Parts: sequence; structure tokens; C-alpha cells
Amino acid sequence: MTDIPEANPAIPLVAIISGPSGVGKDTVINELRKLDRPWHFPVTATTRELRSGEQDGRDYHFLTREAFLRKVERAEFLEHAEVYGNFYGVPRSEVRDSLKAGKDVILKIDVQGAATIKEIIPEAILIFIIAESRSGLILRLSQRQTESPEDLQRRIDTAEEELGRISEFEYRVINIEGDVQHAVTTIDSILCAEKARLTPRIAELL
Repeated sequence: MTDIPEANPAIPLVAIISGPSGVGKDTVINELRKLDRPWHFPVTATTRELRSGEQDGRDYHFLTREAFLRKVERAEFLEHAEVYGNFYGVPRSEVRDSLKAGKDVILKIDVQGAATIKEIIPEAILIFIIAESRSGLILRLSQRQTESPEDLQRRIDTAEEELGRISEFEYRVINIEGDVQHAVTTIDSILCAEKARLTPRIAELL
């Protein structure tokens, strides 16, 4: 009888969740947090102002521009970028320590940053979240009503560029308006399927 190789669900994964601005990535992540899974969600550092209802250390690590740049000099970020005038960075230690502890790591990263992390961690899983349609995405961006017409157009143009890079990803997940659980269930299923691979991904970070 042929030996059946065993999958090893204990090997931790790195999943990168990305997609254009306004597609609902934060909402999806918040719902994923509610699932009883051995997942760690690294907290991104940023130089932008803290908004109403946000908490330092929970939503973001809020840093001054000077403090952020000192961390860049010390190579403390796995990836960092300037977005609309503010810096964002993923603390390297949070990812490294979670993997060592055997926890899957789920990162919410912009499209450009996802490509950077894929170079650093080739076995990372790339998941691209999209709206049901281009018009639906533009409507979501427009409904924010927190930006000038010029800034809104800039976000729409950026979203168009990001949509053009969907082929760089491995999975596409539709975030249906009013049914975020569809996206959450799909992502959960993707990670479960990855755990069952006969040839596991080995996500390593020194």
C-alpha cells in the first residue's frame, strides 16, 4: 500500500490581504478577528492622526514622523510606504515572533506593499479583495464624504491602477455590499485549504 503523506496544519502561514482603497478591507479584517482561529493580526504603525474611536496599539501604532523614520533606519519594518502624505509600516518583530510561536499571520497591506512582502516571504499567500463591480467600488469611495473632489478623484485613479495588478495575486475574494460574511467565509476556506496542502508552504522570516 502506498504511504499517504500527511499534511501538517501546525506549520504557520502568512496571508496578505490587499485590494483597492474603499473595498472594505478593514471591515473584512474586523470580522476575521471574531473567528476562533490561531491567527495573529500585526498592528501597523502610522504617522497619520488618530481618528475618533481609534485606539493606539489596537488599530494602529501611532508614531510621530521622526519616531517612524528612526525605526526605518533601524530596519524595524518588514515593509513601509508613504500613502497620501502619511507613512505606514509593518513591524518586523510582530510577524517574526508570531511565526515562531506557530501562529498564522494575516496582514492587511496595500497592493504595492503586498508585492514587497512577497519578495521577502515568497511563500506568503496573496489574497485580493474586490467589490462586485467597478461602479460599486466608486460608489463606496464616494460615500465616504471625507475628502475633497480632487482627493476623491485621486483615490479613484489609484484604485483603478491597483485593480490592474490583480493578476499578481493568487486568490480573488468578492466583498459583497451588505454581506461581508461571504468574504470572511471565503478567506477562512482558503486558509483551511492551504493547511491541507501535501506540500506545505514554509513561511520564514529572519
